[in-house]
Amino acid sequence: MTIAVCPGSFDPVTSGHIDVIERVSHLFSHVHVVVAINSLKRPLFSEKERVQMIRDALNADGYSQIIVESTEGLITDYCKKVGASVIVKGLRQNGDYDMELGQALVNRKLGDIETLFLPADPMKEHISSTVVKDVARYGGDISGMVPTIVIGPLVARLKERGLWRADHTQQRNNSTTPQ
Repeated sequence: MTIAVCPGSFDPVTSGHIDVIERVSHLFSHVHVVVAINSLKRPLFSEKERVQMIRDALNADGYSQIIVESTEGLITDYCKKVGASVIVKGLRQNGDYDMELGQALVNRKLGDIETLFLPADPMKEHISSTVVKDVARYGGDISGMVPTIVIGPLVARLKERGLWRADHTQQRNNSTTPQ
């Protein structure tokens, strides 16, 4: 039995994340999707909300070999706790490799854990949580960029935090439209 860990902040989970998780589930007998808590980041969604969004997005497809949890601290400690021998990271063409390679080398030194890099689906490699939040903030269409269950909570959270700008964009566009 080979256990893989797919860590990330997942704030929010995107279609790119789900694609990687689904592909990894066909390669390993058990996959732990781990919302990694980073005290240096200020996420839009709570740890519990992110875990639940991932579970909801995956439950529709019924992946019994996938466990979704969260952890704080070193991902290598989590890997040791669950008996994982590999960390899987999805890579986009935006420089992810440079950043992820350093982490992979540290993880191998700290926990004797290997990292497998899985290239993003070319149709989804432009998607990131940051891009999704920015597009949604201005009322852009994020369908296809995130699982459907994410759209409502994302828009609601942006409005709740005063980050919603779509109304301002609409007003500006209306005021510049010739009469």
